[in-house]
Amino acid sequence: MRARLVRSLFGVGLFALSFAGASCRKVQDPALVQLFEARRLAAELRARLAQASDASDRAVMADTDEASIAFAKQAEAATATVADEAAALLTRLQGLSYAAEAQTLKEFDDHFADYRKLDHDVLELSVQNTNLKAQRLSFGPIREAADGFCASVRAAAQAVAGKDRCGADALAMRAELAVREIQILQAPHIAEADDATMTRLEAEMSARQATARDALVSLAKGAGGDPKLAAATAALDRFEKVSSELVALSRRNSNVRSLELALRRKPVLTAACDSSLAALEDALAKEGLGGTR
Repeated sequence: MRARLVRSLFGVGLFALSFAGASCRKVQDPALVQLFEARRLAAELRARLAQASDASDRAVMADTDEASIAFAKQAEAATATVADEAAALLTRLQGLSYAAEAQTLKEFDDHFADYRKLDHDVLELSVQNTNLKAQRLSFGPIREAADGFCASVRAAAQAVAGKDRCGADALAMRAELAVREIQILQAPHIAEADDATMTRLEAEMSARQATARDALVSLAKGAGGDPKLAAATAALDRFEKVSSELVALSRRNSNVRSLELALRRKPVLTAACDSSLAALEDALAKEGLGGTR
């Protein structure tokens, strides 16, 4: 795409030089002026399309809301400019009575309409960043809640005296392991695109949440009323609450979906648009200096 942008801008420069040379020779043929302008607009369209596509890709790949929004605005502005310049080019082609070139531009317009619809979906998803937000929850609040729970449940087990101590330690270890396994399962859930697989992962997480909760209930029989056990229960409540928020964000899958659209579907539409514009540039390059047939 970048190479096409360079070639298009180079083409614009050549057209400008050609037109300047014509002006020096006192050539004032209106049809020639229209032809040069049509050539310039066709090259500019390819450049703008490349800019729009690149900005859209950057919005998808950005790792902050601010960057995603900024790139999305750039993509939308460039896309709007493409539409405006396509309309201006059509007016030039109609003025030159270039029916074949106008038809090629119509083909571009059809491809571009499909591109614009898809790109709207890509940009709308890209600025939500739900998978990135879920990942930040996993690395931040969820890890903190899990660490707090593990420390509290171990302390609660150590408060159990006598013959019940070994059983209390085993219960604490079971609860801690269940919470750590939930953390492990969250990573593939965030990256997963398939709904059925996410449902299976959620079921596994729910089962481990139940294991941790049951272990606390059993531990309470030997350490009931201990403030350390109350702290462990509160930490598990926080962990489950933030984990539910993570699952909700991950389920929306905005980053996964926008990346899939950008990598699989958008390049096909972008290539179709660029191919039509390339054909249009070639056709205009073959027109005579008189600008008429």
